Amino acid sequence: MLWARAVVKSHDGTPALRGASLGLREGEVLAVTGPRGSGKTTLLSCLGALLPVDEGEIWFDGTAVHRLNRAGRERLRREHFGYVGSEPQLVPELTARENVALPLLLAGATHRAAYTAAAEWLERLDVADCARLRPADLIQSQRQRIAVARALAPQPRVVLADDPVAPLHRDGQEQVLRILTTAARSHGLTLLLALHDPELAKHADRAVPLLDGQLDAPVGAPAKAAAPAPA
Repeated sequence: MLWARAVVKSHDGTPALRGASLGLREGEVLAVTGPRGSGKTTLLSCLGALLPVDEGEIWFDGTAVHRLNRAGRERLRREHFGYVGSEPQLVPELTARENVALPLLLAGATHRAAYTAAAEWLERLDVADCARLRPADLIQSQRQRIAVARALAPQPRVVLADDPVAPLHRDGQEQVLRILTTAARSHGLTLLLALHDPELAKHADRAVPLLDGQLDAPVGAPAKAAAPAPA
């Protein structure tokens, strides 16, 4: 469902991806491993339509992502992708429940539906008791679980998680990854993890290494529909 071929991307003239190819099946949990600076964040940003590619192709469910303009990429992200980073980036003025409900409200959900879904996901991630607290009142592992709940609550088709457990201690890393992968599988979501520690890749269905921006792990070829006009 999400497929990249020979992707090249540079930042201010410095190469980040040097011909990376990768394929994800629907419902798969895939880990991309590599040291810091290997290009993991750039890869996820290109696959998730945050950054345009310099060269190569990215396809999502028959849509040529590499041909979309900025507005088209923004709509694709809003409708189909969820994101979890290494820092929670919660809105400090909002409670945990309000943070989780926010993307649902922005997508047009009713107040009741958004807050019901937020409460359910906070419960699933074992932070229901934090619902009325603001980020400053929480510890790091709680904030990160709330960020995971926020990404999963809209039930996107793809969740991109960029080293989501980097700031946590080992026990916390294992716990958050176990919750994230279990939730993705139980709801049929496709999950792409970028991990600095290859030992944590055991939580994924498959793991592939990325080194110096090079990766060759395609799964089949994209079913190319007629190229859509940039949205």
